[in-house]
Amino acid sequence: MLDIGSYVDGKYKILNKIGRGGMSVVYLAMNEKANKQWAIKEVRKDGKQDFEIVKQGLIVETDMLKKLNHPNLPSIVDVIDDKDTFLIVMDYIEGNPLSNYLEEHGAQSQSDTVKWAKQLCDVLDYLHHQDPPIIYRDMKPANIMLKPNGDVTLIDFGIAREYKEGNIEDTTCLGTQGYAAPEQFGGKGQTDGRTDIYNLGATMYHLVTGHNPAKPPYEMYPITHWDPTLSTGLEQIILKCTKKNPEDRYQDCNELMYALEHYNELDIEYKKKQKKKFVTFAGTFAASLVLFGVSAFGFVNEKSLRLNTYENNVEAAGRATNVDEVKSQVETAVRLDSSRADAYIAMLDYFRSDGLFDAETEEPYIRSLLNSTTSGGVTNAKSMEADAAGFADFAYKLGAAYWYDYGTMENGEPVFKSQKQQATNWFKAVKEVTAPDGSTNYREFNNAQTYAKIGDYYEKLEQVDKLGDSEVTYSDFWVDLKNLYNSDVANSKTKLYIYKDIVTSVANYAHRFAQDGVTKDEIDAVINEISKTISETSTDVSNDSLIKSISETIPTAQSAMEAAYSKTSSEGDAGEGDEK
Repeated sequence: MLDIGSYVDGKYKILNKIGRGGMSVVYLAMNEKANKQWAIKEVRKDGKQDFEIVKQGLIVETDMLKKLNHPNLPSIVDVIDDKDTFLIVMDYIEGNPLSNYLEEHGAQSQSDTVKWAKQLCDVLDYLHHQDPPIIYRDMKPANIMLKPNGDVTLIDFGIAREYKEGNIEDTTCLGTQGYAAPEQFGGKGQTDGRTDIYNLGATMYHLVTGHNPAKPPYEMYPITHWDPTLSTGLEQIILKCTKKNPEDRYQDCNELMYALEHYNELDIEYKKKQKKKFVTFAGTFAASLVLFGVSAFGFVNEKSLRLNTYENNVEAAGRATNVDEVKSQVETAVRLDSSRADAYIAMLDYFRSDGLFDAETEEPYIRSLLNSTTSGGVTNAKSMEADAAGFADFAYKLGAAYWYDYGTMENGEPVFKSQKQQATNWFKAVKEVTAPDGSTNYREFNNAQTYAKIGDYYEKLEQVDKLGDSEVTYSDFWVDLKNLYNSDVANSKTKLYIYKDIVTSVANYAHRFAQDGVTKDEIDAVINEISKTISETSTDVSNDSLIKSISETIPTAQSAMEAAYSKTSSEGDAGEGDEK
């Protein structure tokens, strides 16, 4: 290893070590004469038998970078090869890899993701226009440096290759699983510029959703699956980038760049505005177009017929007695009008009618139905937002399904596996609206906000900060649990689930509530009320297991409280003694 304070080649003073790889160490160095900082990558031989192979790869990488000049690429200024080490002197890129940034901050904003994607797209276009073209092949957040000014730099050209005209396939299969295109695994053709487009699409997916495609579930869902508020325009771009067949992707970076610059125009909202402009424009000529009136009359009649058919299909779905019949009626209704929520609600209600939102069959079907693309090129989920009141109702019900009913059948019994993150996303999508008939969804909206806040608490409870303390304010957590307890919920099973959430939270976090100033009497009052209600609840076979679970958890919660508040009391007494 290089010594701190030593000189390399008589001019680069080693300041400190800034990174380490499998076979290399990266140092920050200063050329004192030029008063400029550089990064020096040191690869030691250390008797490795395969060092010559490694060295050849480094030579390829450095030779590529030497002839490149782009603001989002590092420059190679020197290569020093001696008997013990291979040193590469390059631009020092101040900043952090986007992989680190993702770990610290989670999903990135849509605007930042698009901004970085455009910069990276420009880099790839530059590489693809070299003679011969350079295919990068390893785009991923770990290889992208985020600089203090908010721009990005693409680093690590270790597996980049020059495109060889006429090759049937690559001689080596390299790339990072999850981000790599199918053709990078051999036998599926030679990698080309469209491979980099796939890699960039996978990277955009990770950035905007926070979900690493290289980790379970090893699948890139449409981005609105994770966050329904994301742009369907950006979703369509990512889906097209990551098509398995290169022929179905964007064919070059110019095509992708144009899409990124106009992604908002792919959204349903933009299309609606354009349609509205067109209708306004057409209206100014209505008086002079006699045939327009006839056409409009025919259109109204057709729309009325389609509406009646839609409603008939939804009603038939409500009367259906088997899942295939329900699906058939719902799918027909959605094809007729994807912007109304009634059909989606009918399907979800049917799935939830037995108390289980099956993770293996029902949830994937609902997700597929929502993510299917309409003839206008947007997802059904986005199209449904046109029906504001219906969408809010659907989002609330789907949030509840993920929160309470999500699970699988095991040994003939339902096993519930609440998906609170998914539920929270849908609860957050519930907006306060007034329906055309004047009714409001204030109850659902207020409950959804409470669920969303509690969902955020649960997520934070799993993320301990560096000091070992949770970011949750437990007094606020308790207030929201009480709000949920006092909420107006008509469904008896939902009320039982709320009871279970409360007693389980007390059992797990009693000491935290005590430390954060929640009084024992306040918690006692709620637990005692729940205990009394449970004991008076009439026997219902469908709720037996839930009631039993709550009954068994209440003593645990009470014991946890006794321990937590006796400890708090004794600590307080000790403190008073010290003062005396």
